[in-house]
This record gives sequence, structure tokens and C-alpha cells, in this order.
Amino acid sequence: MYIRLLKHIYFRLPTAVKLLITIFLLMSFFGLLIHLTEPAQFPSIFDGIWWAFVTGATVGYGDYVPLTPTGRIVGILLILSGGGLLAFYITSLSAATVKREQDLEYGRLPFRGSNHYIFIGWNERTRQLIDIVAQKYPSMRMVLIDRTLRHISFTDFPVHFIHGDATEDSVLAKANIAYAARVLISADIAKNERQADNYTILATIAARGNNKDIPIIAEILSRIQIENALRAGASTIIRSNDFMSGLFFHELSHSKSATPFEDVIQILVQQQFSHITLPVECENKTYQTALNHLLAKGRLLIGIIRENEHYIHPKANFLLLKGDILISLTKW
Repeated sequence: MYIRLLKHIYFRLPTAVKLLITIFLLMSFFGLLIHLTEPAQFPSIFDGIWWAFVTGATVGYGDYVPLTPTGRIVGILLILSGGGLLAFYITSLSAATVKREQDLEYGRLPFRGSNHYIFIGWNERTRQLIDIVAQKYPSMRMVLIDRTLRHISFTDFPVHFIHGDATEDSVLAKANIAYAARVLISADIAKNERQADNYTILATIAARGNNKDIPIIAEILSRIQIENALRAGASTIIRSNDFMSGLFFHELSHSKSATPFEDVIQILVQQQFSHITLPVECENKTYQTALNHLLAKGRLLIGIIRENEHYIHPKANFLLLKGDILISLTKW
């Protein structure tokens, strides 16, 4: 029974580990055999094992040498069997290393880490996002899921690539979504807006089904699909078309002395937006009072939200009421 159990465990081990165990047992056998054959020349079993390893590895230090014909026959058998086995082990180990690198590059290996970011969809936006995250959070581990990208090198982009369809549970499981920190789904701009949004919603449903608590950031191109994405489980909706339309309008009408696009990009990269409930000490006070209050805490007040209405940069004497939400900027 124990032998059967050991055989079962042995054959389930990786090939490199099985070879290593086999080599150790074989060298130990020859070490014991040479000790029994020439006890005067090999006083201990360890001396015999040492001789077996250095001989099998073709190092041959010469500190232990069999002198009798029987001992030399044992040495010949060791060279014929053990030397070839060691060479095969090194070759197999090298091949396994190369195969693992290829599997990693072609997205065939599952991710084993936790508290990581999962990016679904490969495009220029995702590529730049990876660069930004790598600069801001060098220790953050990232997983990229994409079904169109054939391979990606870790040396070029610091992500663990998984090739597959993010709407499938098996693919999300390979990304270890149960232990991820956040999921971002980028719209597939190669498809029309309806198809891209449908895929985003399906991926959102799959991600939410595999992790009911994880924040899911979904890029939606059509306004009519926003509610469906929220129903599917998206925590945040990125309305990229609305953002770009607003930026286009600003570029058409802005002063020549400004660079709105660059300014917005730098704000998003260097600062983060935050919503704060109006402090009690600022209730029934002016916007200027709240502005000074937040500046003293290292935050820049840029507007308020009242009953789902945004008031960006109101007048200094704008009166703040209980329940107002302050929109501020702060450093990462």
C-alpha cells in the first residue's frame, strides 16, 4: 500500500523533480556498491556517494579511485548510466526553463499571486496604463487578459499575460481573480461600439460572478449601455466617448495660451480626485472657507456635488449646505 502511494506521488511530480530524485537514488546505490566492493579505498558510504556524483558528472577529482577490477567495473557501469542520466537531467531542466518562458510569453501559464490588477483587453490605452502603473507602483503585479494578442514579452511589458476570452470562468481563474485587487475592462476599439460594449458587459458579469466584492472598472462607449453595465456588476463606468467629446469642445474653444489636453493628462497622472462629505465646521459657510480649509490639509477644492448636480469652481461666496460633497485633488 505504501509503495503504491509513493509511486502515485512520484509520478505526479514535475519531470525535473522526478529526474533529480532518480539521480540521487542511483548515485546513492553506486556509492553503497563501491563502498561494499572496496571498503579500504572508500571507508564510508558518503565517500562512495561523493565519488559516484563527481564521476557521474564527469568532474573526476581523483581523490577517490577504485583499484580493483570489480571496483572499476562498478565505475564503468556508473559512467554509462549515471553520466548519461545527469546530462539528460541538465538538458531536461534547460528545456523546461525554455518551455516555461515560452508558455509565459504566449499566455499559457496561470497567475499565482494575489492583490494584483487585472486588465482585460490590449490596446494603446492599456499599454500606456501599464507604463503608468509600473512607474507609480513598481511593486504592483499586473495580469493582462486578451484573446487577440498572440504573445507578449515580460521584458517589454511587466505583466503576466494570459491568452483567452475573459468571459470564460476558466480564463478568469487562470488570472486568479478571486484574489485580485481590481479589474479594468478596456473597450475593444476594433469592433463597433455595440459589439464592444456587449463584450465588456459579458466580461463584467463573468468577473463579478467569480469575485462578488472586487471593484470592476468598465469602459463603455454607448450611453444606452451604461445601465446594463451597472446591472452587470460594474463598480465604475468610464465613458471615454463623453470624455473625448468634452475635450474636443474644449480644444475648439480654448484660449491659445492653454494646452487643455496636456493639462488634463498631467492632472490625472500626478493627482487623484476624491469626494469628501462636507465637514461640519464648513456647513453654512462659503466656498472660499471650504477652499482654505482643504488647502491647509494639502487638498485642492475644485467643486461640489449637490443632489447629483456638479458645481465646478463656483463663486467664492457660494453657500455650502449640509450633505454637499466636496470634489478635491490630492497627490497620489
